[in-house]
Amino acid sequence: MYETLPFENYTPAELSVWLGLIVGVLFGALALVSGFCLRRAIAGDKGERAAAGAAWALALAVAVIGTQYVVSLGVLDLGGHRFMTGDLPIVAIVGGGLLFGIGMVLARGCAARLTVLAASGNLRAATVVLVFAVVAHATLKGLLSSWRVAAGSVTVPYGGTLPLPGWLWGVAFAALAIALIVKSRASWTTLVPAALLGLLVPAAWAGTGYVLNDPFDPITIESLAFTSTWTESLFYVIASTAVAPTFGTALIAGTLVGSLVISLLTGRFQWQSFESAGQTGRYLAGAALMGFGGVLAGGCTIGAGLAGVPLLSVAAVLALVSMIAGARITAVLLERRASISPALVPAE
Repeated sequence: MYETLPFENYTPAELSVWLGLIVGVLFGALALVSGFCLRRAIAGDKGERAAAGAAWALALAVAVIGTQYVVSLGVLDLGGHRFMTGDLPIVAIVGGGLLFGIGMVLARGCAARLTVLAASGNLRAATVVLVFAVVAHATLKGLLSSWRVAAGSVTVPYGGTLPLPGWLWGVAFAALAIALIVKSRASWTTLVPAALLGLLVPAAWAGTGYVLNDPFDPITIESLAFTSTWTESLFYVIASTAVAPTFGTALIAGTLVGSLVISLLTGRFQWQSFESAGQTGRYLAGAALMGFGGVLAGGCTIGAGLAGVPLLSVAAVLALVSMIAGARITAVLLERRASISPALVPAE
């Protein structure tokens, strides 16, 4: 479709940067307004879990239905995407997912949520995402890469997509979302932004995989993600004269801008920092676990979860389930402790 666009002076890669920026701004704004966060649904305060879970389920249902609709049109070629692999790196995905889930609870937020909070003045969140990005980059290309390769070498011969038609999975996810919404009685001020946020997933898949598709100048097909994109952004900040901006770097920049603008306009911007050495250590440990685990699992709760599951990828579903399991187990263990430190105050 790219050749029909009136942008002959721009390459698909250059236009993908603008797309990433727009998607990021919208994500940052919607995520801040709705308080969108899977951790809150799993390990948040009891009063907020139901509403947070309903919002996340609604966004996922919208993402699944929208993505499967785009796929049904036959305009996306996802055969080479990492989530559609035939051999499933079972140890990396399950182990990485569990580690990410543990880190998400220790740091009181996933990578996406903490990115949003960092732009609204939360220095705890800013520190976490910085450490997260460094560890993720080290896992991809640095000192920890050998561990990633070793974990990824253990595979089982089953990957690809889930059985049953895509429309049936769309109905199933929609039914789950409706049931949780009815049970939680979540407010429309939470649900509407969450639904709009879910639409960003198929919009990005269609934008990078169809609208900007040029067989003579191909770009990577991608959607929302906060693991590989943070590593790209970190490297771009360090070596911007040697590398070009990408959809991923623009997505991170847009998310920060969108969250910052909304936080300033709504009076939510507030400087916050660590309250104790113990809290600092726990957050840094959570950041490292998320960085390492996110790379092994193939993404975070957004990249592998909200954007990966709508592809009906077995790898993405297994990664998300492992993250939820790791987060819930950690939350239960913390809740059972007789004396919980005041440092467990949420990052929010």
